[in-house]
Amino acid sequence: MWDKIKEIWQFKDLRNNILFVLVMLVIFRVAAHIPIPGINLANLKDLFAKNQILGLVNVLSGGAMSNFSIVAMGVAPYITASIIMQLLTMIIPRLEELSKEGSAGQQKINQYSRIITVPLAMIQGYSMINLFAHTAKVFNNLTPINIFTTIMVMSGGTIFLMWLGELISEKKVGNGISLIIFAGIVERIPSSLQRFIITFNAAQITNLLVFVVLGIITIAGVVMLTEGQRNIPVSFARRIRGNRMYGGMDTYLPVRVNQAGMIPIIFAISIVLFPSLIGQFLQRVSTVWVAGLGQQMIKLFQNQLIYGIVYFLLVVAFTYFYTSIIFHPKQIAENLQKQGGFVPGIRPGDSTITFLGQVSNRIMLAGSISLGIIAILPLVTQGAFKISAFTVGGASLLIVVSVVLETMTQIESQLTMREYEA
Repeated sequence: MWDKIKEIWQFKDLRNNILFVLVMLVIFRVAAHIPIPGINLANLKDLFAKNQILGLVNVLSGGAMSNFSIVAMGVAPYITASIIMQLLTMIIPRLEELSKEGSAGQQKINQYSRIITVPLAMIQGYSMINLFAHTAKVFNNLTPINIFTTIMVMSGGTIFLMWLGELISEKKVGNGISLIIFAGIVERIPSSLQRFIITFNAAQITNLLVFVVLGIITIAGVVMLTEGQRNIPVSFARRIRGNRMYGGMDTYLPVRVNQAGMIPIIFAISIVLFPSLIGQFLQRVSTVWVAGLGQQMIKLFQNQLIYGIVYFLLVVAFTYFYTSIIFHPKQIAENLQKQGGFVPGIRPGDSTITFLGQVSNRIMLAGSISLGIIAILPLVTQGAFKISAFTVGGASLLIVVSVVLETMTQIESQLTMREYEA
């Protein structure tokens, strides 16, 4: 490892790129600790301590929501905008054509995502203000002017983080948006360790050992889920032109076990939040039966078993849904046929489409169940070992491992490129 770090340090431009990324992450963490004026931080921290669902959403903001900072919404509106653009690309023919125009078309789609981010950030900011205003006395003086100013500041913070993320991505040492979320998760590790040490006693040694083993197994499982893939063999027909022969090569088509990444967990968190949020609004209604309905909804989703089952099923369902959006057997089969490629033993055309769909569905079953287990792992850990101060966050762990692997891969490619240049 030290040899690799030493090798990275020898290339001035790569070293400067990594230092630039670190500076950008430091700027993000500084912004995450600048609270919006007029916020009662004591009530806010008490609210997050009592609500585990808000803790899940806080992951997507990089930990900035718990401080209600100027970047409290994090990059969540931009992620939502990107997902919306992916869905629209499947529906609108013009966008689908644009996505096939290479880097120029992708840049145009990214520009549309940035534009959509602005109204989404304003809507989410207004919703967050209303939620915190009705759930707890977070705001000291909530007037229309203050609401408008807060929305503008929060929206500006999201755009600022989106800009930071793009600056980081340009350096080719990791995905900027992922690294911003990663920085927020890693920043909370020291405080979690401190709480664990304070509350630790000798009676918890057995649980601690089991917890450490479980953590190691989980990390190994996340790595396998992230890197696992099925290689479908593909052969290209030989073509003879004059005295030369072209093609005739054998390669493979990689199909990842987890093609959807973190998107299913983000979708599931968004959906599973709705019943509790709606219940919190309904229980403040003057009508008795409506208030009672709101209390029942909150009580239902406070049950960890019901919450875990719903969360797990949503992750599995959204894994299938999102994979069907990004993986197109028909398009892949058509591209193979145009290039003179075929899967050995499978006829080109409809047979190849059916084969690719069947392979994807089988792999997706294992990937979706594994992703669902990782998502509900914190609930299982807390219920089984009674350790609430320091828990294995499934979604957080998946983000951390995925970002580390992606960053390492990009740095390795940068080193390989420079070795060829030398």
